Amino acid sequence: MPRTRRALAVILAAGEGTRMKSSLPKVLHQVAGRSMLAHVLTAVAEAGVESVAVVVGPGRDDVRDEALRRTPGATAFVQTERLGTAHAVLAARAAIAEGYDDLLVLFADTPLVTGATIGALRDALAEGAGVAALGFLAADPFGYGRLIQNDAGSLLAIREEKDASEAERAIRLSNAGLMALDGAAALDWLGRIGNVNAKGEYYLTDVIECARADGRDARVVLAEETEVLGVNDRIQLAQAEAVAQDRLRRAAMAAGVTMIAPETVFLCADTSFGRDVLLEPHVVIGPGVAIGEGAVIHAFSHLEGARVGAGAAIGPFARLRPGAQLSDKTKVGNFVEIKNATVAAGAKVNHLTYIGDADIGANANIGAGTITCNYDGFFKYRTEIGENAFIGSNSSLVAPVKIGAGAYVGSGSVVTKDVAADALAVARGRQMEKGGWAAAFRAAQATRKAKK
Repeated sequence: MPRTRRALAVILAAGEGTRMKSSLPKVLHQVAGRSMLAHVLTAVAEAGVESVAVVVGPGRDDVRDEALRRTPGATAFVQTERLGTAHAVLAARAAIAEGYDDLLVLFADTPLVTGATIGALRDALAEGAGVAALGFLAADPFGYGRLIQNDAGSLLAIREEKDASEAERAIRLSNAGLMALDGAAALDWLGRIGNVNAKGEYYLTDVIECARADGRDARVVLAEETEVLGVNDRIQLAQAEAVAQDRLRRAAMAAGVTMIAPETVFLCADTSFGRDVLLEPHVVIGPGVAIGEGAVIHAFSHLEGARVGAGAAIGPFARLRPGAQLSDKTKVGNFVEIKNATVAAGAKVNHLTYIGDADIGANANIGAGTITCNYDGFFKYRTEIGENAFIGSNSSLVAPVKIGAGAYVGSGSVVTKDVAADALAVARGRQMEKGGWAAAFRAAQATRKAKK
């Protein structure tokens, strides 16, 4: 339904993530090339939520900075004590008090939730519910809070595992943690939550009973179990990655990408494709990659931060690093690495070559074993190769240097000076030949050996 209600999302991101065994905060670990926190922020934006508050732990400027980088208008609040989920939400009290129709509570370590599901929680509020809780049918509900409903389907309570009766523990309908509250009543309900439970914590789940005490309905919105997977350790991180990759592959194929062996291809959340792209097996695509219509990425290639033009052919065994900009119908062959370089239309870099910090003109041909020598230990320099230039095999181009349009560089050259357009440059030692030298050398060595 159309989004006419104002909404605030409070994203809880203060967990220490000790089970990750990492110096990196748990919510900054990546799934499909994007931090878990960024995935949740993306879903929130897709659901039409205008305002975002992120609750972080003390001293976690890195988490705050990631939130602001992804959502510049977000505000960050510090949770100084760990007294339960309701207490964590109230760390953002000042934001909640600004007044919203919908208050959404999400968790930064639940990265697979979609904008559509967040939208379904909002729809339940728009239809009159005071609270909407996200639930799922757990294959094994052990450890999850149970959603307790009456015969009419209204949500009566959410009971944590440690506080549940035997009958309640038999319920498969489990709490995913995500929740939507009537923004006008949220602060009152959150303030009434107590901590009389096995852990002595203020549970957000108790808001259900507060709402019902005020005569408000509480509802369950269902999601798939894979969508609400929470990540607490490296095993669950790998499980989330597998789900995310399956989603991305299916979406790409539905949009017109061919994958010969989809299970061997790895994508990023921001990968974009034109139609009729072909991905051969064992292709890995990192962040910031766009591949144009009809391009072919051959097997065992790795791309990151690169743009590939329509009809281009990459690999096999090619590496495109950040800043690689390949125009239409370019060719980058096996064991070629390109970094921070532009390759104009029709140019070919076929094999065994490194092109870094360079500009290659249209229809130029770069021979096997060519190296742009771009770094002197202190600074990087650029190499410019004009259109229709021909660089012979095993050449080293010592930047900064310019090879003019249509110029030839002889094989095995070390070019340290600019080459004029349509000129031939040969920069190598003159070949010498000494007749019979090899035979005399072998004879001398044989005599030496015999004397030992």
